[in-house]
Amino acid sequence: MPSWLIGSDLQGRAEVHINAPPDQVFPLIAEVTRMGEWSPECRRCKWLDGATGPAVSARFRGHNKRGWLRWGMTCVVTELQPGRVFAFETRPPGGRVQSLWRFQLEPIDGGTRVVESFQILWYIRMVMWFTVGGRAARQAELEKGIHHTLERIKATAEAAGA
Repeated sequence: MPSWLIGSDLQGRAEVHINAPPDQVFPLIAEVTRMGEWSPECRRCKWLDGATGPAVSARFRGHNKRGWLRWGMTCVVTELQPGRVFAFETRPPGGRVQSLWRFQLEPIDGGTRVVESFQILWYIRMVMWFTVGGRAARQAELEKGIHHTLERIKATAEAAGA
């Protein structure tokens, strides 16, 4: 790995209980074009290559914003089990997988337990320090962000079922 890249064990997770069944929650999560409604960092996503919805190997482009920084990332759906799992990886230009994202759903107590997790496989050392203040700051920010995302998905799912 080049010296300007650093391998990473940066990972985290958050979970929420949603008072709606998995078959009502899953379509919200798997339709990535809605992610901008919930995520504090992802502003919008668009399916690529003619894809119109989630499928294993389908690609989409996420557009992100953090303060003054803006960037896009191509993502590939890696796992899709309707009502249970939606997972994807991010690939910056060059094709090397940078991060893994996973939503796991489980029916529980008349609703759905949703766990969102991430794993950052590598990052650019200088970018990490100058944009977010280092690894620990980015870890905390991502964990706060996925909790926020899940709470917004919960509100949307529960309002739809009301």
